[in-house]
Amino acid sequence: MNYNTKIRYDVVGNRNKYFIFSLALTLAGIVSLILVQLNLGVDFKAGTTMDISVGKSVTQQEMKDALAEAGFPDVTPTVGGQNNDRASVRFDDVLTQEQSAKVNQTLKTKFGEDVSAETSVVSPDIARELGIKAIWAILIASLGIMLYVMIRFEWRFALAANISILYDSFVVIALFSIFQLEVDLPFIAAVLTTLGYSINDKIVIFDRIRENLRFAQVKNEEQLAELVNASIWQTMARNLYTVLTVFIITVCIYFWGSPSIKLFSLAMLIGLVSGAYSTIFLASPLWYLLKRKEKKKPKAAAAKTAP
Repeated sequence: MNYNTKIRYDVVGNRNKYFIFSLALTLAGIVSLILVQLNLGVDFKAGTTMDISVGKSVTQQEMKDALAEAGFPDVTPTVGGQNNDRASVRFDDVLTQEQSAKVNQTLKTKFGEDVSAETSVVSPDIARELGIKAIWAILIASLGIMLYVMIRFEWRFALAANISILYDSFVVIALFSIFQLEVDLPFIAAVLTTLGYSINDKIVIFDRIRENLRFAQVKNEEQLAELVNASIWQTMARNLYTVLTVFIITVCIYFWGSPSIKLFSLAMLIGLVSGAYSTIFLASPLWYLLKRKEKKKPKAAAAKTAP
């Protein structure tokens, strides 16, 4: 059948390469989570975070020296902002009011009276509760997406989509574990946002596959593979433009945004790239494999009834 599009690359035919790569990355993430685990931030581990506005440009070493004077020589601050005038400091312990006041006073003495700090404190009980709720949030969101796709399309689309979006979420988590990047509440928001963008891309392609199925007479696996490849390339430009638009904005936020949302932006970037990858190279080929089994059943049934 003529799909009025040029198939530039056989995605379905080369599916095993991407399945192996994705499986290897998944296994590396599992090993990292077992051996290294996640670098939990103060949101999921008891402690104190201070977001400091200095009012002028400072270096990381200057901020580190000031914190050492305040009695915290082992703390490593993160300096950022448009003019390197902001810093984020994480303390592994819950600071008392006296300790927080001492840090504030030391910073004002060293950098001037324009220094201001916003302090966030998380107790062990709250940290444990936030961790459990974060896990439930991801699971419930994934289940809701799967049910929606199952109702809107069919179970094969739903299963392929859910495997892919769970892979996208895991890639973000795995890379943060491998590189020991801090995991906090904005990170969870980034993972949930990744689920939304990822399923949007997959629904666009699945909708085109379903539309092409209505007008195509698919009789064998080769025709089914051609249909999937054609659907991918028919929607390729739309998906890439959508992802690229958000990608550019997220890159700008990462480089010029506040230090407190830098890791959120990075998690979003990883999720966007993974979502675009899994939509093309995982979700569609997975649906093809599930649908291919259905095509084989009539042949098997016909062979049994043949004299």
